[in-house]
Parts: sequence; structure tokens; C-alpha cells
Amino acid sequence: MTTPRVTFGCSFGVEGYWDVAEFARRAEALGYDRVTTGEHLMDGNPPRPTLLGIPVMAAAAGATKSLQVMTGIVIAPLYHPVLLAKLVTSLDVVSGGRLDFGIGISGQRGTQVEFDAVGVSVRTRGRRTNEMLEVMKRLWTEEHVSHHGDFFDLEDVTLLPRPVHQPHPPIWVSGRSDAAMRRAALLGDGWYPYLFTVRRLRQSNETIKEIAAEAGRDLAGFHWGLNQPTSISENREEAMALAVANVGQRYVTPQRSAEDIAQALCVTGTPEDCVQAIQERIDAGVRDINLGFLAEDSAGLFAQMEMFSRQVIPHFR
Repeated sequence: MTTPRVTFGCSFGVEGYWDVAEFARRAEALGYDRVTTGEHLMDGNPPRPTLLGIPVMAAAAGATKSLQVMTGIVIAPLYHPVLLAKLVTSLDVVSGGRLDFGIGISGQRGTQVEFDAVGVSVRTRGRRTNEMLEVMKRLWTEEHVSHHGDFFDLEDVTLLPRPVHQPHPPIWVSGRSDAAMRRAALLGDGWYPYLFTVRRLRQSNETIKEIAAEAGRDLAGFHWGLNQPTSISENREEAMALAVANVGQRYVTPQRSAEDIAQALCVTGTPEDCVQAIQERIDAGVRDINLGFLAEDSAGLFAQMEMFSRQVIPHFR
């Protein structure tokens, strides 16, 4: 049986730690394939401190030589498609073609505040993003682009230079809904879910294949990704405590405990536990895994990055 090629990335996202160049250099030295970061314009009110993904990943690219950089994710409907297409091209060009373009529409609770801040209706974010993707693909590949749609009007727009990636950087579509899966299957080059159980991962991958097949779309080269909360430690209880505090407590319900939720949604435990959990996700069809280490500070982040790199990744190479 041929072992599938699996890639591993890690997320920049410890609150209060801003040295993305140091983070990216360490990730590259440890053998990770990519680094990624999410974004929010205004996360809550009062908001927690956040950065935007494209400038952060530009800094990561500038500090490294071969590491892929990924926007994981850009909240696409907060932007105008001409501006976002130009930003994406700029990052792809200055990184030498090392960009994976992850997009989503922001499905978290309380997200309306950042849409209100830029005067965009949160209720139209999905349809707006679908139109944006169609327009951006034209802007990356055509000259003198004109478009008159439900949300955007463009007349004679040409963006140069072209992206290094041809025809454009791969678009990884994030989300949890049926609409997001359809967006990935018809408009994206990858699927990038978050907070999915193994069972739901398998189901979503099959759904995307079915939608693409019905549309006559070939998914050769498609990225079967995953944004995976992870807590690794030689002490299983310590790892679980981090997963409960960072994930379980956020999504606890009267029907399910924080511990049950953390166990279902996180890769957590000893290196041996993590090997088994990663294998389950590979068996569900995942091939590109970005690890969001659940660390309290940068020292904890780097310790987990190193342990995972030394004791888990070699099992899949």
C-alpha cells in the first residue's frame, strides 16, 4: 500500500506574541511545510488584539527561504475583490510563489461587529464571496476586466504583475456549512475545515467529491486540508487540560462536557496519542494538516512545535 504524501504546517497565534519572523524561522528549521495565520479585523467589542493575515505572512516569507506561507484564513467578504486580488498577488510575488491562499467568511459567534465596521452586510457574506472568487480569478488571468454583478461593478481593470503561481495561488476554502463545501468543490482548490470530528471530516470530504463529480469538475491536485487544534505533552493530563481550557470550555453544551468536546475536536496527548489521532484524520482523507498548538505563551508554543516535529511527523514521512 502506498503511503499518501502528508504535509504539516503550524499556526501563528499565541495571544500577545508578535514575532512572526522568529516563529517562521523556527518552523522552517524544524521541517514544517508551511506556516499560517488567521485574522480578524475586530474580534469582539471590546476586541482582543489581532493582526491581518496577508502582512503577517509577508513577514514570515521574508524571514524564510522555502517555507510555504498560508493565509489561514483571510475573511474575504471584508475586502473589495480588486484590492484583495492585488494583495494576494503581491504576497505571492514577494514570496517567490510560496503562497497558499486560504479564505473564509467568518462563521464565529459575534462576528457581525467587524462587518459593521467596514459597512458590509453579514447576511450577504457567502454570496459576496462567491462573486469575489469569480472576479478575482479573472483579475489574475485577464486584462481589461469588466464585471457588473450583484455586489461589485468593475470597468476595464488590469492588474500587473501576474501571480507567480499560475494561473493563481491555490484557494483553500474554509468553513463548516454545506454552502462552504459547495464553494470549495466548485470554486476552490482545497478544503480547509476547522473543529471537525473525524467522522465529520470524512463526510465533508465525500460531500465535496460528490458535488464536484456532479458538476463534472476534476479534483486532481485538490488540497484536502485541516486546521487542527493540537496539544502535545509527555504528560497526557497536561495536554488534555490545555485542550479543555482552549477549546472544550468555549464550546461546552448542556449535553456534552468540555472534556468530551476537547477529545473529539483536538489532537491531544502524548506523542504516541498524537500519532494515532493524526492517522485517523489521514484515514478520513486529510492530506494537508495545519496544527494550531494550544500553548499559553511562546515558550510553550515552541516546545510543542519541537516535540511534534521530532516525535510525530517522522511517522508520516
